[in-house]
Amino acid sequence: MKSTPQAINVSARDMRVAIVAARWNDDVVAPMLTCAQDTLAQAEASTVDTFRVPGAYELPLAAKWLARGGDYDGVVALGAVIRGETPHFDYVCNECARGLSDVQLEYDVPVGFGLVTANTPEQALARAGRAVGNKGEEATLAVIEMIALGRQLGAHPESSA
Repeated sequence: MKSTPQAINVSARDMRVAIVAARWNDDVVAPMLTCAQDTLAQAEASTVDTFRVPGAYELPLAAKWLARGGDYDGVVALGAVIRGETPHFDYVCNECARGLSDVQLEYDVPVGFGLVTANTPEQALARAGRAVGNKGEEATLAVIEMIALGRQLGAHPESSA
């Protein structure tokens, strides 16, 4: 059974969002990036800046720099790791997930987890806008919702953008 995020009625107006996207596996990442950008445009985000990094392993450091700088209310991290013949997949996936989680907890800035982890290229593409939704959209909607929740709870002031 396919699980998809429920639509949220939260505007991204007055939200400043950075997207950091890996270049590795760009055939998978590019449609996620386009969808993330489109989602933020449709939600009327006040600022959307996009940054590219070599691969998924570099996503946490870039997210940290963006969160630490204070210019963004949230960060969307996008990448794809496809299992190969070595344990490299496990190391990259685990460290990327841990690193992105650490960033949001350390800097109190929501980080959308748009990392596709798949056994095959076909599975990865399915999660990048084909048969199983688009992880770029899902991660972006999560960031918008978390920024709004943080504001509702008084964790973050409204952006002055």
